Amino acid sequence: MTLPEQFDERVRPDIVKRAVHSIHANNRQAYGADPEAGLKHVTRWRQRNNAFRTRKGKGISRIPRKILLGRGEQFYSVGAESPNTRGGRRAHPPKAEKDFSEDINNKERRKAIRSAIAATADQELVSQKHSYEGELPLKAEGLSSIERTAELKDRLEELGLEEELERVSEKKVRGGKGSNRGRKYVRKTGPLLVVAEDEGVSQAAANLPGVEVSVVDQLNAEKLAPGAQPGRLVVWSEKSLERLDEEGLFR
Repeated sequence: MTLPEQFDERVRPDIVKRAVHSIHANNRQAYGADPEAGLKHVTRWRQRNNAFRTRKGKGISRIPRKILLGRGEQFYSVGAESPNTRGGRRAHPPKAEKDFSEDINNKERRKAIRSAIAATADQELVSQKHSYEGELPLKAEGLSSIERTAELKDRLEELGLEEELERVSEKKVRGGKGSNRGRKYVRKTGPLLVVAEDEGVSQAAANLPGVEVSVVDQLNAEKLAPGAQPGRLVVWSEKSLERLDEEGLFR
């Protein structure tokens, strides 16, 4: 069948990168310190009353000291609230009201999607990240109606993706502190299955490592170019290509 005109777009990695960064920025969760952190103390500045007139009230130290209310006891030696003291506030903590979002023009966003779609048919770009040397774009029939994982795996192996499935099945321990924060393992990104309608294939692909499913009208730059690198291996159903052409998606 003739490919839709979205595959004729010139591959623009710069625009794809901008669109992916916009998605990441808009999904970023706000974080910040408690506005009262390090300021929940009763303090005062220590003063010298027996100093000369020019030095009166200035004291030896500018550090606020804790005061223990009750029984007339005072803690002049313990500092608090000042950024350079133990238990004091931070000098410039992160603010929860900071806006991390990044806007992008609609025409630019659609152009990035078309560019990422065209990159899925580029053999040189796809071979840099995936283990597949066959004809591109990769097309299949009846993907959306597959509901069993074993059946979907056999179908992908018939398309020549056996080596690709083995590549993404391996997982490695993440380097750095991320391994202590609920993301210990990392796995490579595998093929993306694009269908016209999801009739159960997403459930079948849930147990296949690295395999993702998307409806054609829900595509974005991040799905087609993970890591802002165009050239993902995509398996298109024939109905999804027809819908892409008939409805003129992302034009």
